[in-house]
Formats: sequence, structure tokens, C-alpha cells
Amino acid sequence: MTGDAPRPFEGIRILDLTHVLAGPFCTYQLAVLGAETIKIEEPGQGDIARQTGCDRALNRRLMGTGYLTQGANKRCLTLNLKDPRGREILKRLVAGADVLVENFRSGAMAALGLGYDDLRQINPRLIYCSMTGFGQDGPKAEHNAYDCVIQAISGLMSTTGWPGGPPVKTGAPVVDYASGLSAAFAVSSALFQRERTGHGQYIDCAMLDAAMMLMSSTLTACLWSGVPPKPRGNDLEYAGVSAYDTKDGVLMLGSFRGGQHRRLWTALGRPDLAALSSVADQEEHREVFAAALREVMLTRTAAEWEEFLAGIHVPGARMRTVAEALELKQVGQRNLLHRFEDVPDVDRPLTVPVAGFRFASGGPRVDTPPRALGADTDAVLGELGLTPAEVASLRQAHVV
Repeated sequence: MTGDAPRPFEGIRILDLTHVLAGPFCTYQLAVLGAETIKIEEPGQGDIARQTGCDRALNRRLMGTGYLTQGANKRCLTLNLKDPRGREILKRLVAGADVLVENFRSGAMAALGLGYDDLRQINPRLIYCSMTGFGQDGPKAEHNAYDCVIQAISGLMSTTGWPGGPPVKTGAPVVDYASGLSAAFAVSSALFQRERTGHGQYIDCAMLDAAMMLMSSTLTACLWSGVPPKPRGNDLEYAGVSAYDTKDGVLMLGSFRGGQHRRLWTALGRPDLAALSSVADQEEHREVFAAALREVMLTRTAAEWEEFLAGIHVPGARMRTVAEALELKQVGQRNLLHRFEDVPDVDRPLTVPVAGFRFASGGPRVDTPPRALGADTDAVLGELGLTPAEVASLRQAHVV
């Protein structure tokens, strides 16, 4: 249901100087919404994500799945920013750009004369987004970080795992993707603001901030009570919102609101428990509810419980593997994934996620497959007025 309407960011040009996961995911989300995005990478090596993923052959070709995941809809230019000629080319690109996103160490771009204060002299309407582990100020501003480091320092890992066990990292790099979404939202907001003010903006996006926001209600409770949260595994605060063994697997139940609680226990033939539906009742009688659920859940398969719960409008689902989740008809119907039949330098079809939402028209869409390192260098530099001979000279000097 994307229709033929223009997408929100058509006509917007983004310079993408990001690497690994968080930054490229930010620009990818803007690119699927129509932004012309130029990915700028170091000659020879490029984004380290090109060398990461599940297929070593792709990694060696600098087309690893870590890069392919969020490389679509981007043009690829190589540029050595340590060379003054490379910096001058970037400045020429900045003159015609709307947004620049970078995720180098704090202060690194400014040290090259490419910080926000430098580039806004060239383009006062430029929106400049810096993504770092800890932000641009504070005692850790110059410290590097990755998703796992932020999960550790933020306390996120301390809330994950089983009672009495060690802290556990989430399986997926959730902080990277939360940071990418946070930055994409900030850039979108700044573009909207610019329509009103006519001025550019500097955005300071920190992975630690994004991780803390992921735990918003947890932080509020900790600040109020003074008691840090402890891991509970799948045995959550309320019995109706916990996991239970069934005949053939584990089911996560989501019965919390009063109406859901009453419908569940009424359908299970326990009017006595259905009457205890308030949050206070659920807290006070948690073990009674849990014991009854542990017993009854063993009487059916997880699939049977899913059908039963759907019939009484109570949330619940069998715990699935990622592979099983990808086979769900619901996932297939939502156009969440895009399949490329042919990607240069990739020897078979490729499927990637697009966006976590849809528009009735003019919504997120993948148009072009991920490109090889520097695939668009000649074209982009040609658009700046450089001749083929000049480009060849720059390539000979490893500037591009």
C-alpha cells in the first residue's frame, strides 16, 4: 500500500559517513523513505560491516550481510578524508546536501576541519548528526563503544537473564538499532524544524542515551524506589504476563488488563480467580495464579493455546526461533521484507528488512540493491564537475 505518492524525503540529499550498524541503519531508514543517500567510505576497505556476517565468502568480497542489511537505496563513494583533496571534495558535496550523518569518535571530524561549525559556514541549512557511544560531552565523551559495551554499562544486561545468574546480553544488537532509529527520528525532526526556521541543526545522538530510553519505565521505577531491578527470566512480575511450559513448547502469556484476566479465567472454568482481576489482586495472589497456570498449560500444545487465547482476545504466543518467525504468514503479508533477485557481487537472491511501519501511499520502499565499495565514485564526482582524467588521478593517489 505504498502507492504512487512521493515519499517524505524525496529531494533530500544525505551524506552518510557512518559505519558498522547504528549509523548505517539510521541512513537506511531515511533512504527507504526517499532520501538520496551517498555512502562515503575509506578507499580499499570501506565500512567494516562489509567484512561481517554469516557468509565468509561475502565478507571477503566486502559484501557481508552486516553491510547488505542496510546498504540498499544508497550510492557508494570512496573518499580519503585524511587527504586534503578528499576533504575538499566532501566540502563541495556539503554545499549541495541537506543532511550529514557521521559516527566517528567524538572530535574526530572537527580535528579534520569537518565539524559542524566548519561545515555550516559552507551550508547554513545543513543538518549535521553525530552518533557516538556516549555523546559529545561528559567524562566518557571520547571513549569508543559498541552495542555490547553499551548494554553492559547502561545496566540493560543486569535486567536480563535468570534470578541468581550472571547478566546476559540480548541476542540481537538492540542498542545499535535503537540508536539508529533515534538518530533517524532526530534527523526527521530537524528537517521539519528547518521548514519553519530556515536554519540547520546539530544533533548529538549517544548510544548510551538510546539504551537508557529503552528502559524508560525501568529507570523511573528505580529512581522512585531506590531499588535496582533484578533479572526475572521469563517469570515476570504478574503471573498473567509470564511464560509457561505446554505439552510441546513454551507459551508466553499476555493476560494483564482486567478484562483479559476475567476472560481467561472464566474460559478456564475458574470464576473464583476471574473475580480477582485488579492489578492489586494480581500482585497479591500471584503465586495462586501462577500455580494454576503451570498446571493447566500442560494440558494442551502451544499451538492449541495460541488458538484458544486468540478466540477469547487474550494475547499469547508460542516461543519461536527467528527462522520460524520468518515463516509466519503475518510477516509475509506486511511487506516487512524485500527480496532482490539479483545483487551485483552477491551470487544468489537476497532478502532484507525494510521498515517497521507502512504508509497508505508514498511509504518506505527499497529501490536499488546494496552497491559494491566505491561503485558510484566516478558518477558522483562527475556530477561535481570532475573530469574522468581528474578522477583517475585521484584514484592513482588513493584519494578516492
